[in-house]
Amino acid sequence: MSIRKFPRPRRLVLATAALAALGSGALAAVPAAMPSEDRGLNILVVGVDSRAGLTAEEMKRHHAGGKGCDCTDVMMLVHISAGYDRVSVVSLPRDTLTGFPTEHVDQRTGAVHGPHQAKINAAHTEGGPAFTVEAVEHMTDAPVHRYLEIDFRRFIDGVDQVDGGVPVCTVEPLKDAVTGIDLAPGTKKVGGGEALQYVRSRRADGKMDFGRIQKQQKFVVNMLKTIRAGLLDDPTRLRLLASTLRGTAHMDRALSVTEMLTLAFRLRHIGPDRTEFATVPIRAFNPTIEGVGATLARDEEQSAEIFEALRVDRPLPEARPTQTSEIPQGLGEYRPTDGASLVCP
Repeated sequence: MSIRKFPRPRRLVLATAALAALGSGALAAVPAAMPSEDRGLNILVVGVDSRAGLTAEEMKRHHAGGKGCDCTDVMMLVHISAGYDRVSVVSLPRDTLTGFPTEHVDQRTGAVHGPHQAKINAAHTEGGPAFTVEAVEHMTDAPVHRYLEIDFRRFIDGVDQVDGGVPVCTVEPLKDAVTGIDLAPGTKKVGGGEALQYVRSRRADGKMDFGRIQKQQKFVVNMLKTIRAGLLDDPTRLRLLASTLRGTAHMDRALSVTEMLTLAFRLRHIGPDRTEFATVPIRAFNPTIEGVGATLARDEEQSAEIFEALRVDRPLPEARPTQTSEIPQGLGEYRPTDGASLVCP
């Protein structure tokens, strides 16, 4: 597989008129702190297992009952190139074993934890958004410039603002008794509740969390494509969507609504064919670790190559001719995917 070459268009610059169309809030600043324009922008996007704001009826209807762990079941490191002509998305499997390098206060109990091994998704449970950013930077050695956190409530409400829903598709029947998703082969447009069931599903196809990551990446491609087709020309609705996804909580390095709108316009000509998706290569299942549980071992060497590409603003490296994963069905293998291949027919 060869490295994909992305055409580099003339650098996109936001015109004053385009910003004015977004409203006075966007005119306050084309984000002065939008960093590293010579090496691009890294945004950590996480989906938090939190049911705050959901009614009992919604939890029953969308099979979202149970107690949330306040952990990050979705972790995507999104790199936007300095020329705004390529977007690279690398998913971090939630059970990846890492080390929490510093002493930190447990936000649940107030106890102080020293450095210890843990699943990467436990960083949010223990230390919240700021510690999540710190843990991801330590694991990847890549800077996180901005952070976007979405819980169940904001995900449902955000998808519901897309007229007609977002397409999801499957070749084989997809039925998961745990999340309640039940899809026949083909393409179907879904609203927020059913979309949540889809992106949470990991038991229907035998691919565990790897299959769920694939669904999440496919959903992102199709939602962004739908937004480009229907919302970019409607600044009021676009701002509402950005505000819904962003929420109101104060978080270090949080991506602001103004920055989201700015990026939407800077990337308005970027279609799925100029996006690429991958998952951190997983070498094997680790033996169970007391106090941590079942975890995944990364291919450290290949992971380093991927994270270096994000640091220095290069496309993701090609897959190796010989895979190193010991996980059955090739699920742990690193296979960069062109976003156009994830678009539902």
